[in-house]
Order: sequence, then structure tokens, then C-alpha cells
Amino acid sequence: MVTPVKSTSSPINTGIPNLAMLIPMLAAIVAITPLAIDMYLPAMSVLALGFDTSITTVQQSLSIYLAGYALGMLTFGPLADKIGRRPLVIFGLSGFTVISLLIALSTSIEQFLILRFAQAFIGAAATVVVPGYIKEVYGDNTAKGMSYVSLIMMLAPLLAPTLGSLIMELGDWHLIFLSQSCYAITLLALVLFKLKMPSDKDADSRSQKSFLRAYYTVFARDGVKLNITSGVLTAFAFFCYLTASPFIYMEVFNLDKSLFAILFSTNVGALMLANIVNSRIVSRYGSKRMLHVSTFFGVIAACGLLMVNLLDSSYHFTVLMLIPLMGSLGVMSVNADAIVLLKFKQETGTATAVIGTLRFGFGATAGPLLAYFYDGSAVPFSALMLCAILLVGVCQFLQSRLPKTPSIEAQP
Repeated sequence: MVTPVKSTSSPINTGIPNLAMLIPMLAAIVAITPLAIDMYLPAMSVLALGFDTSITTVQQSLSIYLAGYALGMLTFGPLADKIGRRPLVIFGLSGFTVISLLIALSTSIEQFLILRFAQAFIGAAATVVVPGYIKEVYGDNTAKGMSYVSLIMMLAPLLAPTLGSLIMELGDWHLIFLSQSCYAITLLALVLFKLKMPSDKDADSRSQKSFLRAYYTVFARDGVKLNITSGVLTAFAFFCYLTASPFIYMEVFNLDKSLFAILFSTNVGALMLANIVNSRIVSRYGSKRMLHVSTFFGVIAACGLLMVNLLDSSYHFTVLMLIPLMGSLGVMSVNADAIVLLKFKQETGTATAVIGTLRFGFGATAGPLLAYFYDGSAVPFSALMLCAILLVGVCQFLQSRLPKTPSIEAQP
């Protein structure tokens, strides 16, 4: 049974719902994003045919969705700090439900693209508040709670394309978005009846800062910039893997789709195992030490990945290097985020918006950079991942040279 940790730096929370229900619920809320992104991938060619347009035009809906999601996080992060998290979750899930239904009824590619942007923008209102709820429950052990949520949420991108394919067997692409609408309205019902946190009633804990002032507070806080940069670089390395892995496995190593799916699932399994390990031991060692240790092992694994590809070794060696590398990235990610969130008491939504937007923004540069350095091998992919993790190490070294700052907002 997962139990909340009594934080020494914040009041002990009472009235928190049963965590056996709360943590899966929060993970399910965050999962609307990977579900919305990945479920319709198997239907892209059908969408292009149905809308009488090119597949490249339909593919633009992915970039449009990411842009809408980033803008939504920037908009709703400070708003959640100001008016509370619960109204934003209800608004986000309600809007996601309605817009997903409208997407299923769209009759032109123009309608589809506009509604995809709106789906992402409004959906961000629900997801941006989740880290704040986790911090409320776990206090100084926020990384432990984030590991639990990440562990559950990782099932979404793993299962979403398969679910989309199964739905396509039953009907057409409209059913994919109808199922997303049903998913969101089910979550909305759970939220209305089950998600009742102490902070939802505590108006005194909310920020009174303006939109711009809230962002200034986040960027001006001591000890935040380098840890945000660490998280962004970790996300960049992960996006390099997501972008390059199909090409590496199927083009460079000439593996079939079935084996690629197995190897991709293996790496997702490494991420999940890393989050399990992190959730078990981060309370004992702390997020800072976990970040340092995982970065060290990440550098070793990334060096090994580059080496085996420089030597043009069998794909087995690439797989063996990627497993510890992906596990290290999983631990690095949740602990970097937790360290940042613990710097704030009233601006967790704004901090989450900054983290999320920068991660998606810099993650989106992985594709163009991989294309620029493309040479028909796995070396550029390996080198970019190694550079990103080495830079995380540099950020953590520089961070260790700075004066220590309080964990949460005890400072002005």
C-alpha cells in the first residue's frame, strides 16, 4: 500500500483520498495526452483518404497537437495556482470530452486540425495540475509519488497504438475519438466524486501573483534554472530515442516490425522498472543523490551505446546499452522535476507549465537535429543522446557549486 509521507517542510495533510484510488486516477488524467497522440497513429492513412488529402497533411496534426498542448500549459499553469486545481481538472476533462466528440464528427481536414489544437489546449488544463497534487500528498518525497504516476502512465503510449488498431478493426477512425471522449467523461465522473484534496478548499494556499509575475517567480527562484535544464536535456535524449528508434532498428539493423515492437517494449519496461526502483529508495537517499547517481550511470551507458555503434557491432549490443540508458533517463526525469517542484509552495502549476513546455519544445528539436546529422548509421543518434546526458552532468556539477537553498517556498 502506498502511504503519504509526512513532510518536515510542510504541514501534514489530512483528508487525502485513498491513495490506491488517487494515484491511478492522477496517472489516468496525465495519460489523456499520450492516448490522444498515439491512438490515432494507425488510422493516419485512413484519415488522409477520408479527408481527400495527403498523409503529410494529416501528420501535421501531431505538431499542431503538441503546439496546442504547450500553449495550454503556459496558459493554465498560473491559473491553477490562482483559482485552484480542481476547477481546472473539471474544465479540462469536460472540454476534452466535448472536443473529442466533435473531432469524431468532423467532415474536413481543416475542422480536424483546428479541433486537434483545441483538444490539446483544453486537455492541458487537466494535466498541468497533477504534479501539484502529487507534491501535496508526498511533500519532500515528491519524486516517489511522481515515480508511481510515471509507472502507470507509461502504459498509455505502450498500449495506445495497439488499442487504435483494435478499434480500427471494429469500425473506422471516428471510433478512436469517440473512445477518447468516453475515457475522459469516465475520468470526469471519478474526479467529481473522488478527487477532493485539502488544497481544493484552502484558498489561503493559492497564489495572488499575476500571470507574468508567476512566471518571473519561477525563473528567478534560486537553484531552479539548472535543474529545469537537466530535465529538459533528459527529455531531449528521450525524444531522440523515440524519433530514431524505428529507423535504427528497422533500417540500420534490418529488423522486422514484430521484433522492433518487442525491443521497444523492452525499453519501456526498463523505464518502468527504473521508476519502481526509484519509488522504493528515493525516500532513503533523496532526489538529489538519485539524480546524480542516475546521471553517472546514464553517461556510462550512453558512452557504451556510442562505442558499439562506432564499432558497427550487432544490434544486440545496442539493445544491451539502451536498457540501462533508458532506465537512467527515467530516474533522472522524475527526480529533476521533483527537485524543481519542491522549490515552490504556491506556484507548482506555473513551474509544471515551464517544465512541460520546455520539454516539449526542446524535444521537438530532436527530429530536425537527427535529420541534419543523418549518415545512415546509429552513430548520430547515439552521439546526441550522450551529449545531452553529459550536459545534464555539467548542470549538476554547476548546481553543486551554488549555495544551498531551501526546499520549498520559505524564501520571498
